[in-house]
Amino acid sequence: MTILPSVYYGSVEYWAALVQAGDDAIIDLGENYIKRSERNRTEIMTSGGVMQLSVQLAHANRPRQPMRTMRVDYSKRWQHQHLIAIESAYRSSPYYDYYAHHFTPLYEREWEHLVELNMATMEAICRVLKIGMPKMSETYISAAPSDLDMRDKKRGSTLCAEPYIQVFDDRFDFAPNLSIFDLIMCEGPAAIDYLRRAKL
Repeated sequence: MTILPSVYYGSVEYWAALVQAGDDAIIDLGENYIKRSERNRTEIMTSGGVMQLSVQLAHANRPRQPMRTMRVDYSKRWQHQHLIAIESAYRSSPYYDYYAHHFTPLYEREWEHLVELNMATMEAICRVLKIGMPKMSETYISAAPSDLDMRDKKRGSTLCAEPYIQVFDDRFDFAPNLSIFDLIMCEGPAAIDYLRRAKL
């Protein structure tokens, strides 16, 4: 079994693990929130290099908060900032015009909880990749020794995948584990095969 956290978009490695696990993938909605992780962050390539986009959360510094209770904070205009950053970074990418309409509506409403926003990004990505939504667990999952547990932030990336042409590749070296958004906008329909070939 492959156990994954609920994430904001998720990295290429995250999606490679999910796609390769197939029916053995499960999203753990019963875990506690972990700061400075993919749960509310994603990385994109911009004209200035790799940029981290973070969803603002209310009371994110409180310890041991259940992931399902994390509330989104709109006191800062993070939605506008994310949308502008995504548009300026990827509007010249090969597939932006094909797929942007799946993602722009995510920034046109206010989500009460982080999990709701994360599930909406996951649904959009699954539509683009033409795969079904994975199973969800409302209660914490204890990992067995044979399980691939993607929840541990200290685990570090083990992704080994061939480079693809990224935006601004004339300025920067290939960044191997950006947001799945990067792969989709650059590779389009070939993204799903790329995820299946990636070595974890």
